[in-house]
This record gives sequence, C-alpha cells and structure tokens, in this order.
Amino acid sequence: MNAELQERIAAAQRRIRGLLRASAGESAIWKGELSSSALSTATAVLALATLDRQAEAGRIRRGLEWLAAHENEDGGWGDTIRSGSNLSTTALVWAAFGAAAADADSVLGPAAARAKAYLSHAAGSLDRLVPAIEARYGSDRTFSVPITMTLALSGRLGADGWRQVRPLPFELAALPRGVFGALRLPVVSYALPALIAIGQVIHHHRGGFHPLRNATRRRTLAVLETLQPENGGFLEATPLTSFVTMSLAGMGLDSHPVTQRGAGFLRQSVQPDGSWPIDTNLSTWVTTLAIKAMVGAEDGLSAAQGTALREWLLNQQYRVVHPYTGAAPGGWAWTDLPGGVPDADDTSGALLALSVLPSMGAEAALRSAVDVGVDWLLGLQNGDGGIPTFCRGWGTLPFDRSTPEITAHVLRAWHAWLPMLTPARQGVVARATQKAMRYLMRAQRKDGTWVPLWFGNERAPRRENPVYGTAQVLTALVEPGLAQLPETGPMVSRATDYLKQAQASDGGWGGDTGVPPSVEETAVVLGALAEIPDAADAVARGAEWLVRAWEAPVPPVPAPIGLYFAQLWYFEQMYPLVFSAEAFRRLAAGQRDEG
Repeated sequence: MNAELQERIAAAQRRIRGLLRASAGESAIWKGELSSSALSTATAVLALATLDRQAEAGRIRRGLEWLAAHENEDGGWGDTIRSGSNLSTTALVWAAFGAAAADADSVLGPAAARAKAYLSHAAGSLDRLVPAIEARYGSDRTFSVPITMTLALSGRLGADGWRQVRPLPFELAALPRGVFGALRLPVVSYALPALIAIGQVIHHHRGGFHPLRNATRRRTLAVLETLQPENGGFLEATPLTSFVTMSLAGMGLDSHPVTQRGAGFLRQSVQPDGSWPIDTNLSTWVTTLAIKAMVGAEDGLSAAQGTALREWLLNQQYRVVHPYTGAAPGGWAWTDLPGGVPDADDTSGALLALSVLPSMGAEAALRSAVDVGVDWLLGLQNGDGGIPTFCRGWGTLPFDRSTPEITAHVLRAWHAWLPMLTPARQGVVARATQKAMRYLMRAQRKDGTWVPLWFGNERAPRRENPVYGTAQVLTALVEPGLAQLPETGPMVSRATDYLKQAQASDGGWGGDTGVPPSVEETAVVLGALAEIPDAADAVARGAEWLVRAWEAPVPPVPAPIGLYFAQLWYFEQMYPLVFSAEAFRRLAAGQRDEG
C-alpha cells in the first residue's frame, strides 16, 4: 500500500473518529439510530387502531401518512425506506389501512388500492395471499401466523377470515420451561409472548371445542404478564409488542395490564415523523463496536472516557436469572433498556470491548464479570460445537440454531481473555474451542464461505450474505491463539480465495459475488484481510474504494444489510462509522507490523 493511500486512510480515520465522538455526545455511550420501518409502523398502527381508533387517531393518521409517503413505485413496501417491496410487509401495511378504515380516504385510499393490486399480483390473486405468505416462511410459523392474523383482524380476509389462520398451541405456555427441551418442542421463551397472545386471539375468533385451551387461557395470560418488561416493550421490538397488544385488544382485553403497557410502549417509541423503528436502539452493541474501533488512537478515547465506558459496560451485565427468558446470569443484551435479553453476540462484543479498555482500580470487578461472561458463553455451546444466538437448543428454531459468525465472535472473546483465566477454566475453553473449530470446518461451504444467520443482503441470492459471514469468521481465525491451530490454515485459505474473487471490479464488496458494494461489507472484509499477505492487492483496491466513500462531502449512508432470522430488514446509522473505523484501525495495525 503506497504512502499516498496511507495518508488518505489516516485522514479518513480522523474524520470518522470525529463523527463518532460527536455522535456519542455528552452521554459518553452510543445509542445509534435504527431505520424507520414500514413493518414496524404498520404493526404499531394496527395495534393502536384495534385498541382505540378514536383516541389514537393522531398517531394512526401520522403513521399511515408516513407509510403512504414511502410506498414504492410498484405499490408495495419493503422493511426499510431503501428496501425493495416484499409480500409480508406490504400485507401488514394493507392490513393497517384496513384496520384504520382508510380505504375511502382521499389521501390514503390510493396507497391502499395500490397495495391491494401489488398483493394480488405478487400472490397470484388475493385468494392466494395466505398460502403465499405461508410459503415464504415454510415450516417456520414465527412470522407467517402473525401476518395472517393481522389480515383477519383487520377484516382483509372477509367474514370467514379467521378460518384461514392457523391456530397456535398457546396452551404450551402453561408448561414449565424445562419441558420444552425435554420434549424437543419448537418453543422457546423468546417466542412465548407471541405464542400466547396470538394463539389466544385466533382461538377466540375461531371458536370450537378445545377444553385444554379453554382451561389454560387465564394461566397463560398470567404467564404473559410476568414476561413483559416494565416499559411494556417485549424485546424492545415494535412488531412483537404490537402483535401482543393488538391480539389482546382484538379479543376485548383492552384494559388488561399487558395491553395497556404495550400501548404505552408504542406511544413512547413513535418517531417525530410518525414512523416506528424495528427496535428501540442497539446501544450496547454499537457502543462495543465503537470502543473497539476507537481505542488506542491519539484522537480516540481519553482515559476518563475509557474508564466511564468500562463501568457502564460492567453495569449492563445481567447478574441474576433473566425474568423473561430464564437465561443464566453473565450475559449482555444489545441494549441497556428493560426489554433487552442476553445473547451470545452482544456478550462476546462486551467481553472484547472490556479487553481493550483500561482496568486500573477495577481488577476484581472486571475479573468477576469476565469469568461469569466466559462461563455464560460456554454454557450456550450446542452439541454440534457451534454457538446459537440466545439459548442452547436442538436446532428447530433460529433462536437456538448454531451460526458461524456468532461462533467466531465467541471464539475471539474467549481467547482475548484466555491468559487471565484460571488453569481450570482455560482447559474448559480449550475443549470448547476444539468443538467450535470442528463446527466451523463443517459449516464452511465448498466455495470457502460461511453464511451468517443475522446479517444478509437483499440483493444477494437467497438473500444470504456469504461475504459478511466469511469475513467475520476469517477475522477470528487470523487472531493469535486461533491462527496457530492446525485446522485453521485450510479454512483461511479457502475463505481468502472466496473473498478475493467476490471483490467487485471497482474494489468494493457486496453481500456476494456480483452484488453492488456497500461501505459496511467492504469495511468488514478489509478488516478480515488486513493481515493476510496473499490478499495485499485486494486490500489495497478495497482500501481505495472505502477511502473514496469517506472523501465525499456527505458521509456514506447505511445500507439495509441487517437480517433478522425471519427476513426482517433494517439498517443502523452507526454501522458505516464503526465498521469503517475498525477496518482502518486494522489496516494501520497491519502496516505497522509490516514495517
């Protein structure tokens, strides 16, 4: 990499770190800003309209006006304002217009009519809408049933619409949590609020003789009440909270405490423009990303900031059994808000961030937090050696399915702290590492890729993101402690070959070969390849692409690369900043090593 490019990289670094400092503000932590979501806005409008259309008329109107203003040219909606139209989100928006009785409105009616035409075309006919939605998700009912429920609740499916909605076994929520695993039932605590509320409203409207469901109705509602965070937002997620709220209101439980708290969360989380984001914020996640990107630079974090961030992170660790999920103590969530729950990705991110922050004067507290966090991740490892997102399981739901990018992140966290662990714990980590490496070997595809669960690309085949997944695993494999393992070399070689051939002619990377590049994906790949000698040419061309993006007068806009497990898209304003800052930091470190 020539001196001129290195100087440009340094200038881009300074610009990014300045923007990062400004975005943290006086709080010293980063809240980020999630994209407004048509899906979230539609479900929130549906919930408020079902609860009290007259009392909530102002919020409903602003939400529908936002939706109408962001309708795509084809008459549909995607999950973000930069996403292409899809069947599910458009169906939810059409249901929201129906629940608000907006079809005849002179301003909103045309948007509803175009949505109807889009759905008819996409599904083959409106009569085929429910089967088309179910086909999109296959055997996973996590999203198909809530969507078809909203269509029935809003009247879009006609007089017998509830007969088209599949029932949900909400009576399972009356069982002790341990029974789910013993019987290998496809139910985990994260899904219980939707299972209970949506299952009950479907049962309420479908009727029929079902003694067990009738007998467990009150008991499962009591379970639902214990699962709700104090601020009313399940997982801090507008869609999940909206589904629960509209379901209870849809069967006449308007004054139920869960309904009222859910509605309160929706009122509090609406954006000034009338829209709702997919989640409140990712404050813990983006803060840990920012720490790793900023630490060590002269214009990065001051000692005082580092100390404050360390204390804040330590305070975010769950030290008791989580009341919602039953998760053991020791993990971190993606947010500092009450609706967060501990997960493997954020726990790994927190441990890595703590490993680079100053620890003077807090050794005992830090050691305790690290030991508990490491143990928490060890307890999450699946039988196949991989690490799931939320809970150890048997692979029937995305929640408990091993995924390579998170497995790699956990390996990085374990090995960042390995020298500080007791000999006994070091031995446990070594055995867990062997299992995880064997999982990664099996999970690597023949073309050298790993496909992640939680990040995708809307333009890539099957909406997967092998570039992101491969880069994240490669980042772990080239780190000290893992790079020396005998199984690492072949995996690194195949992954590097894939990433080099996936590079676009202009130097950037998208989600897969032939997919338009984004700042986020290019930055993640650069960070992964920074210290691989065989990739020097690709790194130089990629660095040139990323530097040009940051030399433009206006900072790059985020791309909708985020993928929740059921094709639920979002983007985060912080991602271009933190991913680019980390890439440039790793490039600078690689240049120093070469020197």
